[in-house]
This record gives sequence, C-alpha cells and structure tokens, in this order.
Amino acid sequence: MFRQTKKYFSLICFLGFGLIFSVILYKLGQNTVWASSTNLIVQEATAGGTGGGTQVNILQAIVLGFVQGATEFIPISSTAHLKAVPVFLGWGDPGVSFIAVIQLGSVAAVLSYFWSDLTNITQGMIKAVRTSDYDSQDFWLAVGIAVGTIPIVVLGLMLKVFEPAFYESTLRSMPSIAIVSIVMALLLALAESVGNQKRNFKDLTVRDGILVGLAQALAIIPGVSRSGSTMTAGLFNNLDRSTAARFSFLLGIPAILLSGLVELKELISPVEGTSFELLPLIAALISSAVFSYLAIAWLLEFLKRRSTWVFVWYRLGFGVFILTAVALGWIKG
Repeated sequence: MFRQTKKYFSLICFLGFGLIFSVILYKLGQNTVWASSTNLIVQEATAGGTGGGTQVNILQAIVLGFVQGATEFIPISSTAHLKAVPVFLGWGDPGVSFIAVIQLGSVAAVLSYFWSDLTNITQGMIKAVRTSDYDSQDFWLAVGIAVGTIPIVVLGLMLKVFEPAFYESTLRSMPSIAIVSIVMALLLALAESVGNQKRNFKDLTVRDGILVGLAQALAIIPGVSRSGSTMTAGLFNNLDRSTAARFSFLLGIPAILLSGLVELKELISPVEGTSFELLPLIAALISSAVFSYLAIAWLLEFLKRRSTWVFVWYRLGFGVFILTAVALGWIKG
C-alpha cells in the first residue's frame, strides 16, 4: 500500500513538472509552432483550411491523450492509432507539436511507475563503478539500456535528415500502417509460440539490451509499435512475458523521452495567424499520463496470467480493417 502511494505521489510530481514545462514552452512559443528539425508543420487558421495540423478542443485532447496512453505501452502501436483515430473521426491531424506533448505525458507515467527500479539500477551502477564490481547486474542492466537505445536514435536521425519525405508520404500512409500492423502481429504470434519463456528479470544481460534495442529501432516505422517490437524480441530471446514487458518499458524511457524532446527542441519564428490553445495541451498531457500509468499497471498484471494472443488478433483485425476502409474509400490512403 505504501509503495502504491509513493508511485501515485511520484506521478503527481511528474505531472506537475510536465505542466510547468508545457506552460513555459507555451509562453515562450506563443503564436509559434513547434516542428521537427527537418519539417516545419504550420497550423493555419481553420477558416481557410488546415495545414499540417488542426486545432484541438479539450474533449478531443482528452480522447487523443487516452489513445496515446492506452496504446503506448500495450503492443498495438500508439503511432498507428494516433494517425488512424483522428482520421476516422474526421478531426484531422493534430500536428507534431501536440503529439510531442502527449508523449511527455507517457514519459511522466513510466518514470513514476518505475521510479523505484530506476533508482535501484542507478545506485547499483554507481556503486559498481566505484567498487569496480563489474559483475553487478545493475551495472550491466544500465549498460544494456544505454546500448539498446543507440540503434533507434541513429536510425531516427538518419531518417529525419536523409529521408523525411519518404517517412511522411510512405511510411505514415494508412496502407503502410495496416500492412506493418499485420506483419508485426504474425511475428508476435511466432514469438509467443517458439519462445520457452524460462528467463526472468534476474537473467537479463547486455545481449538482451542489444537484441531488444535493435528491435526497438524498428518502431521508427509507424505501425510497428515500440513496445510490440521489443516484447516480441524479448519473447524470441526466451524471456517470460512479464519480464519482456518490464524490460521493454525500462528500455523505452530514453527513446520516448528523446522522441518527445526532439519535437520540442526548436522554437520557430512567429507565424501570422498561428497559435496554440493552452487548455487542450494541459488536458492531453494529464489524460496521456493517467492512461499511460493505468495501461502499464494493467499490462504487467495481465501478462503474469495471460498470453499475448489477444494483441495478435487485435493487430490482425486492425490492419485488415484499415485496408478494407481504404479499399472501399471510407478513408484516404
């Protein structure tokens, strides 16, 4: 009970930090838009049409925060759902900057939930370095997380710098997301079938960090699912389901944090007629953090008793539904 209370308290603290951070950025960037290092995404006034993103009201922000929170850590791809849900609801694209704030809500949730684990790993690593105890599991687990983060950072930067147009026009298309979702569902089914699931958290090594980190890099492709690819790799590497999920969450902390900060790192010069509403940003941040936290807690308990087959069937259905909708002209490809 005390441990749960500490977790909730830490979540509130991270939420407070996130809100303060968002307000500061909002004030600094009032009448500006945030963009990635390669693409300026302008939010135009809706009277004349929409540009790269559309204004989001509070209700839509809460719904999108729920979508982000519910799908970021469950192996069904948050990127795919944040692309598909607004399209099906006719809301338009909320924009890169809005998605960045939503991701920071998920960061707050995962940091708060695993704060005790992160503290123990950090303290254990520092102690191992000071005492030259390089056989310490905490030391090698920290190294594994660091090494496992490198592939997705390198691949992400390469894609942003050299092929941004390919990413936006091809990888983020609805048919691509659908096909990738189906392929990843089949891989998860195979991993569930062939992995012996005999290794637990104490058996983790740097090798796990490297292999699962390489799988995490695939999450650059929308529809892959960062948690899905890493859990699949963990199952292939004979980790039990709960350990695969827990390690996936820990490994994802640097990647998710960097992904959010990349979209916020540059403030663009003021563009006439563009602005952000502060309240929807706060609503999305809170919604994302709360539902991310609940999703983490639920999934870890679920995987202690159940398999991942429900996610396999969901992803297959999700992919087939999108392909059908595109083919029938319900949505644009």
